[in-house]
Amino acid sequence: MVLVYSDNKKLTFELLSKGSELAKDLGKKSTALIIGKNDDLLANEYISYGADNVFVAESDIDSFKAEEYAEILEKVINETGKDTILIGSNKNGKELASRLAGKLNAGCIVDCTNIYLKDNKITTERVVYSGNAISVEQFNSKPRILTISSKVFEPLKKDANRKGEIVKKKIETGKSSSKILKIKEAVTEDVNVEDADIIVSCGRGFKNKGDIKLANELADVLKGRTIGCSRPIAADLKWMSEDHWIGLSGHKVKPKLYIATGISGQIQHIAGMRDSGVIVAINKDPDALIFKSADYGIVGDLYEVLPKLTSAIKDKMS
Repeated sequence: MVLVYSDNKKLTFELLSKGSELAKDLGKKSTALIIGKNDDLLANEYISYGADNVFVAESDIDSFKAEEYAEILEKVINETGKDTILIGSNKNGKELASRLAGKLNAGCIVDCTNIYLKDNKITTERVVYSGNAISVEQFNSKPRILTISSKVFEPLKKDANRKGEIVKKKIETGKSSSKILKIKEAVTEDVNVEDADIIVSCGRGFKNKGDIKLANELADVLKGRTIGCSRPIAADLKWMSEDHWIGLSGHKVKPKLYIATGISGQIQHIAGMRDSGVIVAINKDPDALIFKSADYGIVGDLYEVLPKLTSAIKDKMS
């Protein structure tokens, strides 16, 4: 049986897509987990996105602590008999999954890009060596813990007519010795590259910070208005904030259109945008690695190509 949990609602929808598929293949049912206050609206929403059941673990905990959440999950697993647990691989999820695996003495496979049954065993695929290889792994024991990042699986279409059981139970936990002294929201620009449909991304081919306006102009014409960048632009030169950073250590994106301008195409960057729908590369070096990952390539100086491309698209769209 499959249990799905993430503290991010959109990520839970994505997990339910794969979770319900696995449950069906196993001849079992999928259950979405809610930790905290009773929320019938959210529970019904999870059912409409593929959950067969929803387990509401009612708790007075008002903020995330991996120690306490792992204890709650352990009790829910014992209560429900679930043996396959899908956890969203965001900041909290990574910490939670590893601690839960330790408590249960269970196997844990992180950042799965595919999950399926092979020889009647749960089999996973995950990217390793900065995207240079795919590792295929299986579980030999239960329970099985898997983490999945956002944008890996598409959520199912919402079906408001789906029916499912909602179980509510008060779960008591011991108080952990750690204390949260202060929670401070990170100061970010109004940018969310992970949700963008169109991204124009900048690399070291830009000579000056002010020249990034050329990418901004192209993004505006495409109605994308979202600018990304490679590691040197954000981490080294500080020309853009890390909100824009796309790559293995930055954000992983999956837009419909990704335009890489002046980006050489190192594997660390490719790992963050490889799943984009259509990839267009602009680089004056015909041997740049980025062209190997691109659907379309333009060999030329970005300072000449971008203004002409922007103008041509503007004329076409008008």
